[in-house]
Amino acid sequence: MLTRNESQQRIARLQERLVKEGVHSALLLMPIDIYYFTGTRQNSALLVPAGGEATLLVRKSLSRAKAESPLGDIRPFPSGKELPGVFGDASATIGLTFDAVPIQQQAYYSKVLPGRSFVDISMIVRDIRSTKSADEIGYLRKSAGLLASAFAQVPQFLKVGMRELDLAAEMEYRLRKAGHEGFVRMRAFNQELFGGLAVSAGAATYGFFDGAVTGKGLSAASPQGASLDLIKANEPVLVDFAGVVNGYIADMTRIFVVGALDPELKRAFYLSLEIQEAVRCAMLPGAICEEVYLQAAAIAAQAGLGGNFMGMPGEQSRFVGHGVGLELDELPVLAQGFKLPLQAGQVVAVEPKFVIPGKGAIGIENTFVVTESGGERLCDFPDDIVFLQP
Repeated sequence: MLTRNESQQRIARLQERLVKEGVHSALLLMPIDIYYFTGTRQNSALLVPAGGEATLLVRKSLSRAKAESPLGDIRPFPSGKELPGVFGDASATIGLTFDAVPIQQQAYYSKVLPGRSFVDISMIVRDIRSTKSADEIGYLRKSAGLLASAFAQVPQFLKVGMRELDLAAEMEYRLRKAGHEGFVRMRAFNQELFGGLAVSAGAATYGFFDGAVTGKGLSAASPQGASLDLIKANEPVLVDFAGVVNGYIADMTRIFVVGALDPELKRAFYLSLEIQEAVRCAMLPGAICEEVYLQAAAIAAQAGLGGNFMGMPGEQSRFVGHGVGLELDELPVLAQGFKLPLQAGQVVAVEPKFVIPGKGAIGIENTFVVTESGGERLCDFPDDIVFLQP
């Protein structure tokens, strides 16, 4: 549960940024942003003035919001006629997260709050959320541990002839039994994720998901993840899942093979380990995200696998790591064009992967915290390929 002190510290950081940008108040409408600042995910809106106490306006459930949140001012959501009085005359400029709030919502508040101007504070909110407290890192460690416990069980149920879907279902079952909360939240428009991937040779396919590996999925309506294809001997089985504890998401990928592995795929795997270590060492406060990505891409290119790095040839993702926390796609992103510096306490899932058409996908993924000595790994579960007898 979020403590009053932690909630106040988070709100104070937001207020500092509002003052710096000349924004009179923030109106947070996205549930996960509200949860971050208040400790409750109830249906509500959070008003944070540049100075003074924040107010949580709750549609449902007011009683649960009061039980969960340490905020001092929690009240029922007012009518449209009452809203101007809640904001007061001083809030002439109001910040919204344009990256995630529907235009319809902005139109409503523009109507009931005439004469106010609305500005985008998306990057302010996302930047504040990107740096994790000790408690947040603790939840992420638990999420990574939950994943490790499920990955350790894969050799018990992975068999030649089982469907990718059955493998995914076994992982999902074990994760849920261990306490996985089910929601893997993503902020980006037009992106969605069921919970993870369990894919074999069918991993070498094109798809909409902005990641290295998509999978065939089950239909054109669900073109992602496990399919009905049968797992065969001597093919890489890539298992990529998110763990969720108290809303916090860790991300992990491991490779399993029943039988032997193609030498080209094996070489690509060891290259992914080399890239992961290079990225880990580079994850220092002040390091420029784009430069870390370019270093990883250069290692892949020098090994002759640049065209297979992070996706199918021609449709590669231009990143090697993504921030994780309450959402799977948080800041920072170790990506081309992302020129911001890393900050101590940011948490990044590093996932160097290669896709070889006709053979499958291979790679590694672990979750790291940015520290003064490089990336600190949240889980020490072994990276090695797990070979099983056919």
